[in-house]
Amino acid sequence: MESYKDKSVVITGGATGIGFSLAKQFGKDGANIIIGGPDQSKNESAISELKGMGFDAAATVCDVTKRDQVEALADFAWSTYGKADVIVNNAGISKPPTPLLDVNLEDFREVLEVNLFGVVNGIQVFGKRFVEQGTPAAIYNLGSENSLFCAVPSAHAYISSKHSVLAITELLAEEMPDHIHVAVICPGFVKSEMTAGLQGSMDTDEFTSLVMKELKAGERYVVTHAYNHVRMTERYDAISAVFAKYAPRYEGDDEYDVRTMIAKLFGNQS
Repeated sequence: MESYKDKSVVITGGATGIGFSLAKQFGKDGANIIIGGPDQSKNESAISELKGMGFDAAATVCDVTKRDQVEALADFAWSTYGKADVIVNNAGISKPPTPLLDVNLEDFREVLEVNLFGVVNGIQVFGKRFVEQGTPAAIYNLGSENSLFCAVPSAHAYISSKHSVLAITELLAEEMPDHIHVAVICPGFVKSEMTAGLQGSMDTDEFTSLVMKELKAGERYVVTHAYNHVRMTERYDAISAVFAKYAPRYEGDDEYDVRTMIAKLFGNQS
């Protein structure tokens, strides 16, 4: 979207950190803001601050792991502003990095419930309504630099969740009609509740101002930290080297390419 003026933007986990900073950015662009977060006191504080800046904003309690509460968040957005145009699936949690052999599986599942299935809940609930609404809309999912490479050693659950968010966003972009823009936002080291007490992180508002430029430009991948490109290409260079050694390209090598085979299959059925 080139402009969010008069659009209604829903942000899960929008009361603090990156979510709240995004709320300010959308508000500056003229959007109505709806925050869904599990802590009503934090929600109310965020809304008070947003209104103090002159923005139109509202909030309701929402735990993204509970499908009925995500449905209620959508109902709240439509009843408050008559519509929703954007869902930012921002809510996320992390756990202390732990070697995989020692990871508590309940902690692992908790991270996936919020960071992955919470995003899926937001996509399905709002995505279906956006399709039916038929007007320009957007689904923005919060990935991470950890969607692109393994940035934090032993952060198994968190990195698994963020790799998954990248994958479902890429597939979703293929499935959605043209009037719905789909993007994954990949923060690097940014000031937030997750990075509290750590030095050297990017200012949150600086980060989200860069994000807004890319969202307005219609980018599918939203990136901000230049050195992430080095880390990302280290992985792909290593993989490419193995391909070159053991599975080099040859004429007609798409014979076993899954995408090519699926296209042929559906072509034969049409």
